Amino acid sequence: MIEPALVHAVTFDAGGTLIEPWPSVGHAYAEVAARHGQAQLDPELLNRRFLAAWQERPAAFDYSRAAWAKIVARTLAGLSPLANDDAYFTELYEHFATAKPWRVYDDVRPTLAALRRQGLKLAVISNWDGRLRPLLHNLGLAPEFDLIVISAEQGIHKPAPEIFARAVAALGVPAAAALHVGDSAEEDLLGARQAGLQALRLDRAAPAPDAHTITCLRELVGPTARLCARPPA
Repeated sequence: MIEPALVHAVTFDAGGTLIEPWPSVGHAYAEVAARHGQAQLDPELLNRRFLAAWQERPAAFDYSRAAWAKIVARTLAGLSPLANDDAYFTELYEHFATAKPWRVYDDVRPTLAALRRQGLKLAVISNWDGRLRPLLHNLGLAPEFDLIVISAEQGIHKPAPEIFARAVAALGVPAAAALHVGDSAEEDLLGARQAGLQALRLDRAAPAPDAHTITCLRELVGPTARLCARPPA
């Protein structure tokens, strides 16, 4: 149960909540591969291979450059000699720090602007690496946030409550006065609640959202807003 009158800050997950790869991860892999002499790679096949590699990542995945190199190698294993090509990986790794392979969801900028007008503090709490900060700058989103908390920089990853606790402490608000929004039931909804934050899961494809789910960020501020009260002065 969200208590809008108690919310002084809203924190957001990044990937799948604010931004998404565009047109897809596979398209980015294929585009960079073409510049390295592998023009025949199928983006849809790469998407499936990437998803399998991502789902099989170890529990100790730390979002480091070395960890991402293993994901890339597994995605391309048996498909291309670029699987273990350092030059290819370096260019791909840097490519994902640019705005080109990403899209900001349509509901993001209007929602952030509306929350700002309500006087709320805004932050990002994301399982990511150091590339997220320049990426959000490149997408023009970084100025919208008072704080960007990145798991690889903290050495703690969602759903660990500590990463949420550090974020709200830096924002200067009690945990119960912060609302976290993200697309993962475990990392965002469960993790935030275990840290004492209010939380909502964002599922843009949900056919029948429940009391813990929104299908659009505009639901935070729209006519039937889940979050509509200005925090007390």
